[in-house]
Amino acid sequence: MGPDYVRPETAPGVTGWNAELARGLESLPPDQAALARFWTALDDPLLTELVERALAGNYDVREAEARLRQTRALRKIAVGRFFPTIAGSAGAQRVSASDRTRGAGGGGAGAFGGGGSGAVELYSVGLDASWEIDLFGRLRRNLEAANADRDAAQEDLRDVQVSLIAELALAYVDTRALQERLRIAEATLASQSETYDITDWRAQAGLTTVLDVERARTSVATTEATIPTLRTALDADVNGIATLLGEPPGAVSELLAPKQPIPVTPREVAVGVPADALAQRPDVRRAERALAAETARVGVATADAYPNLNALGSIGLEALSPAGLVKGGATFASLAATATQTIFAGGQIVGSIEAQKAVRDQALARYQTTVLSALSEVENALVAYAREQDRRDSLAEAAGAAERALVLAQDQYGSGLIDFQVVLDSQRALFVLQDQLAESEGQVTANLVRLYKAIGGGWTPEPTS
Repeated sequence: MGPDYVRPETAPGVTGWNAELARGLESLPPDQAALARFWTALDDPLLTELVERALAGNYDVREAEARLRQTRALRKIAVGRFFPTIAGSAGAQRVSASDRTRGAGGGGAGAFGGGGSGAVELYSVGLDASWEIDLFGRLRRNLEAANADRDAAQEDLRDVQVSLIAELALAYVDTRALQERLRIAEATLASQSETYDITDWRAQAGLTTVLDVERARTSVATTEATIPTLRTALDADVNGIATLLGEPPGAVSELLAPKQPIPVTPREVAVGVPADALAQRPDVRRAERALAAETARVGVATADAYPNLNALGSIGLEALSPAGLVKGGATFASLAATATQTIFAGGQIVGSIEAQKAVRDQALARYQTTVLSALSEVENALVAYAREQDRRDSLAEAAGAAERALVLAQDQYGSGLIDFQVVLDSQRALFVLQDQLAESEGQVTANLVRLYKAIGGGWTPEPTS
């Protein structure tokens, strides 16, 4: 009963990416092994160690694993309903003379032929069996739904793993970027402090004015003010990484304390075509399996409108003493078949079918929304990765020019050719550009991580047999 499931067409008419692929990105199908462990392309052993610890200890992953075990157990129940249910029974009954007399309709002799006034004991053992015959496919549709629920839970676990790895990689990259920005701020502060000391000495010697000293002090204080903010953000990232690993805050502080460079992106990345990404993304796969489950449940609801056929049977022994059961007492057996059909239920069955069809249509809408969101996420990741590379290159050129300008300003100020304010402005400009460059370097790598997540990187498909 009910409709046979047909997998919906995925993004019809979408054959390529709308965004132009940036340098290093190729539309070749991605290597599955490399995509499954995309973080190794960043060539950072510590990041690889953290990912492995997170997959083993993260509580969201454990919760998703428990949901998968639950759906597997429910599938066993669905399979078990195809087989007869067999129950054993054992009983002992003591019947008094008056009870037997009433049972015999008031006659003189006992029901068991034992004439006197004493009690009679009756012992029995037996087996009862019942079996629902799946005449209209209700059980088959139920198993079909259970299979799809199990598959959806599997994809949900994969989606949790993909999100976890991406979130961890992003936090790790941001940690290294903040460490680099903190290093730049501290180096700039040391340089500005040195400039302040020289200016103060020159003012005491009457070679410059107090105004220059106060300007130098302002630059020092302004740079000092940026350091606490960077340290706060860095501590938050380190604590966030510990949480993702399923460990208390501070658990990885010593591990991440030594400063390491920002992970560098690989020269080439294969992103495939839209069909590749949609086939790889666990959230799309999960939505499709959820649609299959709800479609199967339409069949379950439809089958309820048809007769339910059951076979019943019993077999056992009866005796007047426990020893009689061992010796083979009187046997009894029965076999029956029952068919039940709901004749009137006030529209409940029709309503149930219509409601399940509405649930299926909701699942279809969610699937279609998931597909569009997935395509949009990949497109946005492609654009962000390309634009940030352009921004990084411009900032690198600007930072190089600012560094050369500062050297010239210091030389010309030492020769008395320019005002001291030019030196301070050059120092501030260099600091701002170096800070933005470090941030952009981190963003380039972070955007690549987001791109890997968007195309479904972070899990390994099972080999097909």
